[in-house]
Amino acid sequence: MKNSNWFKKVGLIFVPVSIVGAILLLLTVAFCVTVFVAVDRQSHSVTDTLYGIFPSFVSAFTVLFWVANNTSVESRTSLK
Repeated sequence: MKNSNWFKKVGLIFVPVSIVGAILLLLTVAFCVTVFVAVDRQSHSVTDTLYGIFPSFVSAFTVLFWVANNTSVESRTSLK
């Protein structure tokens, strides 16, 4: 299988270094914005909004972090 480095670990975050990584990041942010708008439209307070968006945001960024960790430059070199 071809080595594909989509992200690079910089400190505690992952920075996209390829088109695929940038697209994944943009799709995750677009999903979170859509969820925020949909939840905020129905909520009556800040707490309602935070309770509504928290599960979706955490899930989306957990999946993105997992993909970034498995396709990053650092994770491939540290396994050897």
